[in-house]
Amino acid sequence: MLSILFPSRGSRRRSCRGVLLLGRASWDMEKLDMNTSQEQGLCQFSEKYKQVYLSITYSIIFILGLPLNGTVLWLSWCQTKRWSCATIYLVNLMVADLLYVLTLPFLIITYSLDDRWPFGDLLCKLVRFLFYTNLYGSILLLTCISVHRFLGVCHPLRSLPYRTRRHAWLGTGATWALVVLQLLPTLAFSHTDYINGQMICYDTTNPENFDRFFAYSIALTLSGFVFPSLVILVCYSLMVRSLTKPEENLMRTGSTARAKSIRTILLVCGLFALCFVPFHITRSFYLIIRFLLSQDCELLMAASVAYKIWRPLVSVSSCLNPVLYFLLGDNNRVRLLQKLRQNKVGKHPAGRKQEMPRDARIWVLLR
Repeated sequence: MLSILFPSRGSRRRSCRGVLLLGRASWDMEKLDMNTSQEQGLCQFSEKYKQVYLSITYSIIFILGLPLNGTVLWLSWCQTKRWSCATIYLVNLMVADLLYVLTLPFLIITYSLDDRWPFGDLLCKLVRFLFYTNLYGSILLLTCISVHRFLGVCHPLRSLPYRTRRHAWLGTGATWALVVLQLLPTLAFSHTDYINGQMICYDTTNPENFDRFFAYSIALTLSGFVFPSLVILVCYSLMVRSLTKPEENLMRTGSTARAKSIRTILLVCGLFALCFVPFHITRSFYLIIRFLLSQDCELLMAASVAYKIWRPLVSVSSCLNPVLYFLLGDNNRVRLLQKLRQNKVGKHPAGRKQEMPRDARIWVLLR
């Protein structure tokens, strides 16, 4: 059973120790001054479900995410065609996903060991940092893709000087720089500690710094999620209005670009609705309940369970982002089928000279 202590607001101001204890089976384990437990109420509930649920969920994400993102990066690296702006954004998205997926074995092992963290303080900080790097890097890169598509649909001619590969690389560079600057404080907040003789890795931070962590988390949610979401919402609203216009718009954008824009809207909105929105709602609710030190045990339990259920589900984006590559990139599905077909056909029979296709001979001569 887990014991959760609810000290009064006044006692928290007098002592930083009486915050919230999520017991031995929780990432948010906090130090507890046992003397205060006689004066405060305790909420007790079990979190044994995490050991099975999180281990299985992270294992599935790792098994699917590693080959999917690895395949996308391999296809992008092997292609001879110059990357388009969309491909540049999507490849950077795959890099962020792959870096995070490679940290999942540490979490799987830790939950298998009943929340014991055997990997040291440095890897604790790195795993937490890469989780949020993937999360907010993905959101900002999807924002870049949405703005790029918006300019192509609503301002196709005026935006030509800005929809270039150079600006795409500048956008991805600015995205990585902004994400790293936003997340540097997580390297200070996240660290290891010993609880009952067992090393754990804080998901949030130690109780002495929780007030500062709460303020930082709210600011990060606003800058890393709310503001980019508003930008995407405005872009897609204007795109929908433009795409629903009659034949004038169809002649200006073309049927192919129109279909690709509709796919972009549906896929990105679906990704936000499934992964990012529920996670930020449940996480913000959970942190607010902890900060306000609610005496309602059922409310705290509901907030804790909701947050811990949606926390791994936000990582499902690492498996869904490769779908964006195949559906939004330039002829990526055709290239993949061609590569698979070449591998299936294999070598030509010995002694028989392969004839170059007519179109290929013409292309070589024109080159």
